[in-house]
Amino acid sequence: MAVTDEAIDKIKQMIVAGELRPGDRLPREPDLAERLGLSRNSLREAVKALSLIRVLDVRQGDGTYVTSLDPALLLDALSFVVDFHRDDTVLEFLEVRRILEPAATALAAQRMTEQHLEKLRAVLDGLGDDPTIDELVANDLEFHRQIAACAGNNVLTSLLDSLSGPTTRARVWRGLTQEGAVSKTREQHAAILDAVASGQPELARAWATVHIAGVEEWLRRVL
Repeated sequence: MAVTDEAIDKIKQMIVAGELRPGDRLPREPDLAERLGLSRNSLREAVKALSLIRVLDVRQGDGTYVTSLDPALLLDALSFVVDFHRDDTVLEFLEVRRILEPAATALAAQRMTEQHLEKLRAVLDGLGDDPTIDELVANDLEFHRQIAACAGNNVLTSLLDSLSGPTTRARVWRGLTQEGAVSKTREQHAAILDAVASGQPELARAWATVHIAGVEEWLRRVL
């Protein structure tokens, strides 16, 4: 194991074991290096790496702290990595969406509040009669983001948000080339909303599956 990797692992173990909790300040660099049996350079590199993935927060002149470790914060790094996908792997991301998003939609149907419904209806109503491709994609992303948020599971919401990047291009291609994309998107979103609003999780799951599978099937033919 590389020295820096060993240092990262030792800090991770301190957090996992509860020796360092969210919001805690790390001991002074020389003290922590001695405690972990590491060189200060190795420890410094480990701290830098863990700060990049939002596990640690380095505050100039104040010290280094464990972050909140909130799922949305930690999975933000995943969004950065996902953006490096190749065009030939976008289908794999859509497959993952097809697994996760219907489950989130079913949860939303069980946990939806009237306030959530109002937000969803506003998003649906916000799509004009003749939207540009950018407006269509932005509306689609916001609709699915709101559905995921209504599921009440921060990890699931963050994962789905991370997966939106590589599938955005597929949505754009579809909007540019597939006849009736706007009306089809509007109709399927309305069906999902109706199922969620009426508290029918399995119907909501089915419509979400149909919606995502349609994009996936179209992209398979294109590629």
